[in-house]
Amino acid sequence: MIDVTCAIIIQNTRILCVQRGRGRHLAGKWEFPGGKVHDGEAMEASIVREVREELDLDIEVREKLNAVTYEYPDKTVRLVPFICRITGGKLRLHEHQAHQWLDPADLDRLDWCDADRPIIQELQRARLNR
Repeated sequence: MIDVTCAIIIQNTRILCVQRGRGRHLAGKWEFPGGKVHDGEAMEASIVREVREELDLDIEVREKLNAVTYEYPDKTVRLVPFICRITGGKLRLHEHQAHQWLDPADLDRLDWCDADRPIIQELQRARLNR
């Protein structure tokens, strides 16, 4: 099992979505930014580091959501999502080929990595229950 964190970065009620770069596993699929947790690294520290490395953004972790375990053909990942907000930096894509800011209701229109889909459903349910 590989532990992976992802950031649900919300700005002005929209959520940052990024498209995986060419030549990468699941290239062209959309995801929430993040990556593997290093040995001995706290989950919150992992997502802050990953977003800084991938997007040049500084973030603050606000809330942990329910983890998702997903079995891809070649590996099993436990994806731990965090609601975050930007505290500094300027968005630059280092590992992704595109980005979009979407309202939660519009997230379904992208071709997402399978592990991210339950997170989208949770975000949309939370929005409807407000």
